[in-house]
Amino acid sequence: MEPQSIFAPFFAQMVLTFVIWVYMYARRIPFIIHSGLKPAQMTPAELARVSPPGVSNPSDNLKNLFEIPTLFFALLLYLFVTQRVDSIYVAAAWAFVAFRVLHSLMHCTANIIIVRFWLYALSTAVLWLMVARAARGVLF
Repeated sequence: MEPQSIFAPFFAQMVLTFVIWVYMYARRIPFIIHSGLKPAQMTPAELARVSPPGVSNPSDNLKNLFEIPTLFFALLLYLFVTQRVDSIYVAAAWAFVAFRVLHSLMHCTANIIIVRFWLYALSTAVLWLMVARAARGVLF
């Protein structure tokens, strides 16, 4: 397995973040334009308070994409630098990305909390298994 193959899911996760960023502004800008809010009212707290779910959920999802995925990026860079990339890590990285895509889709559309939770939990479980596997090689 080529070590560079770990960068396909790495960049796929970045593309997901970019897509959600664009989607967030596609929802937020029309809302702001039509809301009648004055510039002084456009604080983060006030926007969060008055925004309907169709506007606030993409913003909340974008915030999510800067939480657990930061560990994903760090781990993939570590695996590449230490030349530990293998097919198991690449498959797990793709699984993480797939669950994060599904989580983002759920969060930005129907937002069924229990489904969204399980997609988040599955993505995070995949990541923690990857971390445990990598740490085992260093600590034991």
